[in-house]
Amino acid sequence: MKTKLYLICLMALSANGCNYMLDVKPNSFSSGENYYQTEQQVLRAVNGAYGVLQNLYTSDFWAMTEMVADNTNYQYDASDRGAQQREEIDEFLITSSNNYVNTIWAQIYRNIHQCNVITSRIDGVQFSSEETKKRYAGEAKFLRALYYFHLVRLFGPVPLIVKEPDSPENAFARKRASVDEVYAQIIADAKDAAESLPPSYTGADVGRATKGAALTLLGEVYLTRKDYTAAAGALEQVTKLGYGLLDNYGDNFNPARKNNEESVFSVQYNSGLETESSNYIFVFGPRNGKKDLTGFNGLLGGNNIPTPGIYNAYETGDKRRDESVYLYDSPTNAPFEEAGAFGGKLPLIKKFYHPPYALDGRANENWPVYRYSHVLLMLAEALNEAGGGDPYQYINPVRERAGLDPLGGLGQAALRDAIQHEQRVELAFEDHRWYQLLRTGKAVEVMTQHGKEEKQRLTRLSAASYNIAAYKLLFPIPDREKRLNGLEQNQGWD
Repeated sequence: MKTKLYLICLMALSANGCNYMLDVKPNSFSSGENYYQTEQQVLRAVNGAYGVLQNLYTSDFWAMTEMVADNTNYQYDASDRGAQQREEIDEFLITSSNNYVNTIWAQIYRNIHQCNVITSRIDGVQFSSEETKKRYAGEAKFLRALYYFHLVRLFGPVPLIVKEPDSPENAFARKRASVDEVYAQIIADAKDAAESLPPSYTGADVGRATKGAALTLLGEVYLTRKDYTAAAGALEQVTKLGYGLLDNYGDNFNPARKNNEESVFSVQYNSGLETESSNYIFVFGPRNGKKDLTGFNGLLGGNNIPTPGIYNAYETGDKRRDESVYLYDSPTNAPFEEAGAFGGKLPLIKKFYHPPYALDGRANENWPVYRYSHVLLMLAEALNEAGGGDPYQYINPVRERAGLDPLGGLGQAALRDAIQHEQRVELAFEDHRWYQLLRTGKAVEVMTQHGKEEKQRLTRLSAASYNIAAYKLLFPIPDREKRLNGLEQNQGWD
């Protein structure tokens, strides 16, 4: 990791620039030592930071945030066992040498490095506007805060690196910062970002991190830390920034409605550019359904497929289920056990399925990191836990859009359960379920029950599957990091 981080190109080139990376004259080549000289070069670096954000969300990150929980599992294909280590994440069977966990760790730290280069060098650059300079730094700090928020929830204490390394020896910390220290840095970065970022953008800048995105991140951090008053304060500010709920829930995921008034922050993708496209149907869709669902020959990934648990969690009349889950009906489903609970059909995430597709492997959906409905439900949670304010004014508009009756008159415990249920179905498949289970202390209970249900319906599962222990609520520090950097392993994994 030390060598990898040090060798990462310090020039965060835009996608078009990368196409000509080798086509340069020696006297015009910009090295890491002389690149950060102008405002335009810093802008390219910030654009590059968004580029590696795309890479994270099209990697197997979803396996560690959604498939590890009870919303999704995978389609077992006895003829292809190449992704067994990914499947072990779902079944709580991983070891510290799991390739997918190692890859996500390395990817997030690579992305943090990109942000650190910007924040370390920006003060040495002359800007035409101090506001622009603050904005670029704020974007980098928002992304860094988001990355560390992922890391601390997935791994607990982690190395805390906030400056660009000046040598290979200093490229990686050899000890892990405490959870409190990591959260202190996250909060500081999110606050700086909220003060530096604009409430909105126009034109080609739409989709960048905004004040609302930073405040939403800050609110979720406070919620996770059980500082409910601070969480409510941050999230209430978001409600004053002009966001709103779309009339149709499904429009949130339609590529034709990108960056709408409900989108607080989304990872941006463009199927028209080879390096900018998303790929979710090609990874998530049923393996045997590629020709029918996309028009191309071959196999889909069969990953991150909805479970009976989430499909049956929707209340009668909830419009969100049909906008979230698509049931693929085909005689070729017969060999797959996963179809049994769905009357012979195989479920896929409809949120990321919008045909037709012009090119194989290239889709156009953005990934919703934060939507305004999420803000409202977190605010309802914060107010209910704090014991003040009116949580119903925030949860009921979300329910009413889904075609459900409003709630009222519940005690704190009953409303807590209702809010947690609402968050699960509203945000299903958007990489929030595992974090919600951790935050609410329900992970062991819920996943133990989920494991029992999965073993009853899927004969492929071994007795060792879904044996949930408290130490497994954190992923292991990758074995490679232990060996190369001497990092201490999380308790229970050795």
